Amino acid sequence: MFKFKRMAAATLVAAALALAGCSTGGGAGETGSGSEGGTLTWGVIAQASTFQQKDMRWANESPYGQAVYDSLLITNPDFEVEPNLATKWEYNSDNTVLTLTLRDDVTFTNGETMTAKDAAASLLAFRDGSSPNKSLLRFVSDAKAVDDTTLEITLSEPDPGLLTAITQNAGLVAPADKVDDPATATDPVGSGPYILNTSETVVGSSYVFDKNKDYWNPDHQHYDKLILQVYNAAPALLSAVQGGQVNVSNVIDRTTLPQMKAAGYTLNESQLDWQGFLIMDRAGTIVPALGNVKVRQAINMALDREALLKAIGSGYGEVTDQIFAPWSAGYDKKLDTHYKYDVTGAKKLLAEAGYPDGFEVTMPRVGSIPAAQWTLMADQLSQIGITVKYDDVQPADFISAILGAKYAMTWFQLQMGPTDWQLAQFQIAEQATWNPFHYTTPEVQDWIATIQTGTEDEAAAAGKELNTYLVENAWNAPFYRPTQVFVSDANTQVKTQVGNVVPYLWNVQPK
Repeated sequence: MFKFKRMAAATLVAAALALAGCSTGGGAGETGSGSEGGTLTWGVIAQASTFQQKDMRWANESPYGQAVYDSLLITNPDFEVEPNLATKWEYNSDNTVLTLTLRDDVTFTNGETMTAKDAAASLLAFRDGSSPNKSLLRFVSDAKAVDDTTLEITLSEPDPGLLTAITQNAGLVAPADKVDDPATATDPVGSGPYILNTSETVVGSSYVFDKNKDYWNPDHQHYDKLILQVYNAAPALLSAVQGGQVNVSNVIDRTTLPQMKAAGYTLNESQLDWQGFLIMDRAGTIVPALGNVKVRQAINMALDREALLKAIGSGYGEVTDQIFAPWSAGYDKKLDTHYKYDVTGAKKLLAEAGYPDGFEVTMPRVGSIPAAQWTLMADQLSQIGITVKYDDVQPADFISAILGAKYAMTWFQLQMGPTDWQLAQFQIAEQATWNPFHYTTPEVQDWIATIQTGTEDEAAAAGKELNTYLVENAWNAPFYRPTQVFVSDANTQVKTQVGNVVPYLWNVQPK
């Protein structure tokens, strides 16, 4: 086994969100065991990019949106779609028109009653806004109010991911006359369970919310006050946990988990992402060697995934060779271990591909990820003669450099799914955001089309065939699925959320 020196773990999301300075904030609210009310202090690792509905982000920023807005639908912790603002929904025969029936008892914080006109305006504003998730609504050609409680969404083609999309930021609803109001970026108008307290909020550091006393769904209100306290550095977050200053929190550095557990916090685990090498230049446009499937397979065989998980992920995770999520229809457990760690075999494949002496590849490197991690990954490939050179880029430019097709391959961490269709549209399809070289094959296109328009059984079968093809043809070289950890104190219980990095707001409550 290739030997590694244990190194401090770090996640890309923490690196991308790192800012100058940090805040330890105030003490966590006392809620009392088994009681509602009091204050929930939640440690977050991302400040709010904006509160304007059309530009809202999700994932680590989802608590901000769920505090002040309602979504058309919601998903339970097992990722099953359930009613929310919409009480029922139905597609037409060819799945190009979705009709939703909305509640008639929802009031915005400006006193206006929510109607289908507001929902339609919000959908179109988000589709045309600047959220990085705006593509969730790319197939929405129109949205209109049939009457006050009937919303009709017209699609240019079927979208199996639409219902899921409108449980997230794409489905947040603001008043129609506020969707383009820039003032809502800092003073939002929504119908959510909480109201942003702008006088107590310190932008970039601590966001304070008061209970919305007129909220239509009190079952989703477990506290009188919510504080989202921003932490940008692992030491500050650890100090806050050890000092009991937060009730619940994300985790920046997994090596601090034993100390958090020793402080009396529960480690709530889930999986969301895969981490490893994105091999994007599958046609060999920049690096001709990567256009050969045997070369890509050799890269996979050169990876000691168990050692990488221990060294980079502190052992929190599961090794895998696939990017499909365990909860998805296309997942195949056997594909987790398709490639065996075999340096000799990898060298043989390279020789068969015409590269007996290896080749050189340049990848981007960001300074906020520990230097030892970059060295570690380069060492893995050097075993079979592949020389890695790094271009140092700024954290703010890392993603744009990758998506600009400047590099043939890179290390990264990406979300799995949450469904086969959404995974394909995000990472696999010809125009997918994370397929910057727009590489595809007829087989891949056919399977994606079946996932889009086939029956449930046909789509599931196509997902499995697609997954097998991607692994066997080494479209990427995953290391492992990192375990996401969300900590909670002795007075707070949480239910982790399939498909999201943090629990949904209403699933965090007093014990």
